[in-house]
Amino acid sequence: MSSSWIVYAIGFLAQLLFSARLIMQWIKSEKNKKIETPTLFWKLSLQGAVLLFIYGYLRDDMAIMLGQFLVYGGYFRNLQLQGKWGESGIMFKVYVIVLPILIALYIGLFGQLDWEDLIKGDNISMWLIALGIVGQLIYTSRFIYQWIHAERNQESDLPLKFWIISLVGSILIFTYGIFRDDPVLIAAHFFGGIVYIRNLFIIRKSGK
Repeated sequence: MSSSWIVYAIGFLAQLLFSARLIMQWIKSEKNKKIETPTLFWKLSLQGAVLLFIYGYLRDDMAIMLGQFLVYGGYFRNLQLQGKWGESGIMFKVYVIVLPILIALYIGLFGQLDWEDLIKGDNISMWLIALGIVGQLIYTSRFIYQWIHAERNQESDLPLKFWIISLVGSILIFTYGIFRDDPVLIAAHFFGGIVYIRNLFIIRKSGK
């Protein structure tokens, strides 16, 4: 599929939303000297996930699509645990519920979805495909872990292991992005790695 500037623009916009959530979370945590999880973190996560899924489809990248698909429900649930889903505006709800349904319908009915292309990508080697999928699975598992942790405690927060898993997964995806010549992944996970490390230091200083 196309690798034009429009495709990269979608990817960078998605990562801009993800970066915004991290910056906001980072600033609030620095201010309060402990890890904070503002509601906007989860709203930006949902919006960014929709765009990054589209980017993964346009790039024939199963690893990216799989990662966003697996964590989407967790974003919803954290908004519910914070009691903020009901307060969200109608446009936001349309974007994060109706739009994904329309995208799925389009791909299924008109998108000429080729699973072989999605798995193989741009004729890349199997070891690189494996690296991307493993990286995404580890990176995605942070939100699965966080979701289980949140359900267990009935509270939306980001514990220590969340940031450790984030850092490990981010390093793998950053490496994958270099070999794939993917500026979206490289830029996003370079910046993300810095934030993950800083949050680990904040947790260490706070003693939690």
